[in-house]
Amino acid sequence: MSNQIIDQRLSLPGIRHGFFTREGGVSDGVYRSLNCGLGSDDDRGRVLENRAQVARAIGVEPDRLASPYQVHGTLAVSVTEVWEPGKGPKADALVTNVPGIGLGVGSADCGPTLFADPEARVIGASHSGWRGALAGILESTIEAMETLGARRERIVATLGPTISQPNYEVGADLIDRFLEADPANDRFFVPASREGHALFDLPGFVVSRLERAGVNAASLGLCTYADEARFYSYRRGTHRGEPDYGRLLSAIAIVD
Repeated sequence: MSNQIIDQRLSLPGIRHGFFTREGGVSDGVYRSLNCGLGSDDDRGRVLENRAQVARAIGVEPDRLASPYQVHGTLAVSVTEVWEPGKGPKADALVTNVPGIGLGVGSADCGPTLFADPEARVIGASHSGWRGALAGILESTIEAMETLGARRERIVATLGPTISQPNYEVGADLIDRFLEADPANDRFFVPASREGHALFDLPGFVVSRLERAGVNAASLGLCTYADEARFYSYRRGTHRGEPDYGRLLSAIAIVD
């Protein structure tokens, strides 16, 4: 089975991308096998080799793959030069119009979204858990792309593997934050078995924010928690009491 999931909507001239699974790498144990998380306790050399495989798959050199130090915030950074692995800015999205630079975001339940305006030749990648999605990281990514010449009505955006509603139980504090922001957000929650808890539709919320922002948005509809063979999941690992977890990488590049 391929370790690279391709969305045909993003298969655009001069742009290569992939939502990479956990398969096909060199890590072992709980990290088996394509762990790309520099923040994990995995062997750094193995993580760098896994990231090199991702870079080559999207047509860039391993030292030309940029990823941020993700903090669940709203900062989107424009990339013109690539930093040393693990030394990226504290941000949750990257954009560029420079050929040969790969943009990657890590995830293990949160939502990785890849963006492209093929006419302007501008791309983006964002990481959004509930905090970032609610605070506006998706909109920040689009706005950063616009500063490079993109137009939102031309932007194609795809949400990759993300924890799905049946596996994402949340408490009252989170529910209250969403309802305070917009009472219409109640449509993204259904009651859970525990009183005061609900199941949250993070993919539905992300796609709705993208659509409201005016881009052509879709989701792959793949659940990280439910599909252990292909995806890492922070929540699944936590429920099992595992000491750590691997990180998936979703990446995109302008290649010519």
